[in-house]
Amino acid sequence: MITSEEIKRRLWDGANELRGSMDASRYKDYMLGLMFYKFLSDKTLEAFKVTSGLGQVTESELVEEYTKAKAEYGEQLDKMLQNVLGYYVSPEHLYQTWLKDINSGDFEVQKVTDSLNNFERTIAVSGDSDDFKGLFSSSALDLTDTALGSSLNDRSKNIKALILLFADLNMVALQKGDVLGDAYEYLIGQFAMESGKKAGEFYTPRQVSEVMAQIAVKTPDVKAIYDPTVGSGSLLLTVKKHLDADLQKNLSYYGQEKNTATYNLTRMNLLLHGVRPDKMTVRNGDTLSQDWPEDPARPNEGVQFDAVVMNPPYSAKNWNRANLKVSDPRFEVAGVLPPDSKGDFAFLLHGLFHLGPNGTMAIVLPHGVLFRGSSEGEIRERLLKKNYIDTIIGLPSNLFTNTSIPVVIIILKKNRAIGEPVLIIDASRNFIKVGKQNMLQEKDIAKIVDTYVERRQEKGYSHLATREEILANQYNMNIPRYIEALDEEIPHDVDAHLLGGIPQKNIDDLKILQSTVSDVLGQSLREIRAGYVELLKPVDEISVDILSDSRIIDKSNEIAGKAKSYIDKYWDILRNVNNDSNLTQLMEEMLVEIKMMLSEFKYIDAYDGYQIVAEIWKNALAHDTEIIASSDFYTAGRTREPNMVTKGTGEKKREEQDGWFGSIVPNDLLAQRLFSNELEEIESKNIRIQEIEAELQELVEAAKVEDSDEANALGEILNEAGEAFESKSIKVELKKAFKGTVEYNLLSKVERLFADKSALIKAVKDDEKALKEAVYERILILTDEEIDNLMYEKWFGSAVHAMVGLVELPLKNELRTLQMLNNRYADTLSAIDNESRDLESTFEALMSELVVR
Repeated sequence: MITSEEIKRRLWDGANELRGSMDASRYKDYMLGLMFYKFLSDKTLEAFKVTSGLGQVTESELVEEYTKAKAEYGEQLDKMLQNVLGYYVSPEHLYQTWLKDINSGDFEVQKVTDSLNNFERTIAVSGDSDDFKGLFSSSALDLTDTALGSSLNDRSKNIKALILLFADLNMVALQKGDVLGDAYEYLIGQFAMESGKKAGEFYTPRQVSEVMAQIAVKTPDVKAIYDPTVGSGSLLLTVKKHLDADLQKNLSYYGQEKNTATYNLTRMNLLLHGVRPDKMTVRNGDTLSQDWPEDPARPNEGVQFDAVVMNPPYSAKNWNRANLKVSDPRFEVAGVLPPDSKGDFAFLLHGLFHLGPNGTMAIVLPHGVLFRGSSEGEIRERLLKKNYIDTIIGLPSNLFTNTSIPVVIIILKKNRAIGEPVLIIDASRNFIKVGKQNMLQEKDIAKIVDTYVERRQEKGYSHLATREEILANQYNMNIPRYIEALDEEIPHDVDAHLLGGIPQKNIDDLKILQSTVSDVLGQSLREIRAGYVELLKPVDEISVDILSDSRIIDKSNEIAGKAKSYIDKYWDILRNVNNDSNLTQLMEEMLVEIKMMLSEFKYIDAYDGYQIVAEIWKNALAHDTEIIASSDFYTAGRTREPNMVTKGTGEKKREEQDGWFGSIVPNDLLAQRLFSNELEEIESKNIRIQEIEAELQELVEAAKVEDSDEANALGEILNEAGEAFESKSIKVELKKAFKGTVEYNLLSKVERLFADKSALIKAVKDDEKALKEAVYERILILTDEEIDNLMYEKWFGSAVHAMVGLVELPLKNELRTLQMLNNRYADTLSAIDNESRDLESTFEALMSELVVR
């Protein structure tokens, strides 16, 4: 079975290979458009198969039956398919017909163009028709574009290669379980990263979408969601993902997008994720110039939504081309129009206008909206006075591909209690760097959402700003005015630098050590004068004493026991997942439970444990549970897949099988645990090869020493660079040497070392090949017990150790601080002065001994 991860990797690799020098933001329209057309063709064939009552048939047989039925029933068949799908793809225009033409050598680009153009005429005239119209407009999919190839022949070749990329994917089967939708969304994200600044118009980074969506779904009973700057639809789909299955079934999706190609992408993305056309209302238009959607029953009132999410263009210039007035119902609440040079608040006010009385809105904007003055300051003041701003979340810089500036997520509500403070979260320092981009980790997202839900305050991270504070700051909401960044730098102590010793106040600030093992720490210190201490032993020894203390051991054992129970509980659940299992929900349950479990322990960051489990899902469980769900645990454990590799270049480029790999059991782990003797034998031979290489290198170095026996005997067989022996010269020189001489013996030794090394290299190669073959065969006959042991180790082998490590982590951090303090004050100023005086005296003594002749 091909998994979603394998599909993603294969399609993205294919995209990179095929697009050549074409800009990624342009190529995405071709690739994703043709991928969607394959989906429409597959859906047409599936609908025909079901309605005609055909049993098990091959795809080619199905196409043949569909062609015959079309010839016999004509428009009657078309209408039947339209009633089921809202559209149909005629037999001559099927994706499968393109593939047939490619295989027979009859392929023409014009046939693809004709098929795409014809689709418009196959859409049923119904309420759903707008959802499919214009999907393949020539402005988005111009197959005559020279960027696809400078000549017709080149374009034909490149388009054929792109069509073949999806040839073996059954889009209908992949749509089940959202595998197809996930792959599509992944490709959109990858194209966004490659597109740089051009990506801003169609993509919100996943981690930002997650924060917004997880907050938006805290609104109870979400029935309709709206994104006024919908882009690719990723934000709407992320909101959907976090709603329970019952709410998802009846969820209505609304979105508006100005860019036509991106508007098409939105519709394709929603349809591929299984959103029914009757639940999807997407419009191609300018969000600000004219309000949409309007409620026909209530003029001048927009349709209200339970959740509004948006990532609009930042600081859009000349946004008011329609010459809107403050009397526009969207802007009346603000009492003033946003400046024409910056459209940030215009988008915010549009979204707020469409927010239901009990709904939640999340919008991401540049930091400037928090503090800029003039009309923006007036709008901000009005929103705060009306109590609409609920939460402000500061995010790190460089999260987006199209801008490096830091951004904020603003959460707005219309049903806040009078006097309720504004929650401010500063998450700008919580990220990791991945390539050129900064990224929030899963634990960072979880902490933001938990802080929002619990309305909790944490020094240096979150604060509840009262009306009095906001008024004192004149409605300036710049985050540093409310949250002061923690200064982790310890100030220098002048007395300690002059006289030595570590300030006792710095020792007292080691809060975790003081509260857990203060006696052990105290026994390692000695007061040298009032307020200053010195260490009685090195920090390394103190660390050993502390980490081996019974209280730390007991705490570690308690966490180990709970972690083991947690793993054992989910071990059984994970092995028994099936097609009815909600894997996303299972992952969230595991994450929430580990966080709750670790929260019981003082001085442990539960979010670090959350990240450990999140990484297990990312690295193994997401892939493996998908395979297990489609068969069963032990069948998957005994299944192997062909390992396909690309060989050759250019015209000779081809895919060949290079062995096998376990569907879920890793080959390397299987070899380590079940073929340890063979691995040890290979390792011993490799060690001997290294020893021989070291012996040869010693002889090379000796041969460079003039007049040495080695130089006389081996100098002639050194290569030109003098860095190694030339094996072909050894036999020549041996023939010249007399047996029994030093020269002959040294040459013979080198010859023997070369022969031994060559034999060992061949033996290692043969052993490795034999081991690989043995592993390939062993996969097929693994016992249930062996699969249990191997998979337990793969999933959870280091998990308990990692959880226990969370006990030591804060202690080690403070011990590093202790080491730093000891180093800082080790050399006093008086000691440095004495050393300087000693050096001066020595220098003067040397000078006095100098005699001028």
